[in-house]
Amino acid sequence: MSDARLSGRCLCGAVTFTAVPQGGMHACHCENCRRVSGGVSLSADCGDSVEVSGPLSTYDSSEWAERQFCPTCGAGLFWRLKAGGMTMVSIQAFDDPGAFAFENEIYIDSKPGNYAFAGERPRLTGAEVEALFAGEG
Repeated sequence: MSDARLSGRCLCGAVTFTAVPQGGMHACHCENCRRVSGGVSLSADCGDSVEVSGPLSTYDSSEWAERQFCPTCGAGLFWRLKAGGMTMVSIQAFDDPGAFAFENEIYIDSKPGNYAFAGERPRLTGAEVEALFAGEG
């Protein structure tokens, strides 16, 4: 992925954004992501580069993170660390979701047994991910 600023929007178009992805696509299998997305969450880390136009609603989803979505159509757009530095943007909200290489899977130990992605890539457990956030990884 280059340093190009990419654009995207919600389903109804009330929220538009641009962002600079810092790498490829991540798949999160944690229970919260599965419940909010209706399946696996596919996103790209865009750091603090996200620029938004339009209304956003925010859901305080944990002690350290929040989710943002369009208040009109309900499309989930962003997962953000409250401390800043990381904004995961939904791949499907980008205008060209096919532009991203599949980089890794996280919370692999929470993945239901009825699906699996083909191919080799890093797959981290929940404990491994949480250790990274705690600065232990």
